[in-house]
Amino acid sequence: MATTNISIRMDTDLKREADALFAELGMNLTTAFNIFVRQSLREGGLPFAVKTARPNRETVAALLEAERIAKDPTVKGYTDLDELFADLKK
Repeated sequence: MATTNISIRMDTDLKREADALFAELGMNLTTAFNIFVRQSLREGGLPFAVKTARPNRETVAALLEAERIAKDPTVKGYTDLDELFADLKK
């Protein structure tokens, strides 16, 4: 099998961390890159989802409401489940 050289630019710290990770897995960065490319070819694309982790509007609204409730001194909190369930039955 003929081989070719590829030059990749990468942040120095990122490369150091990748080298350490792949060494723990018993391989070097070249081997890891070859595995990535082979798996990409098998998948017909990237072998993982590439997306931004943005919550939808409903989730954002729920998070804001939870923050508001957590900061509201008039909202009763519970440390005992029996007390919570008793209040829920009222």
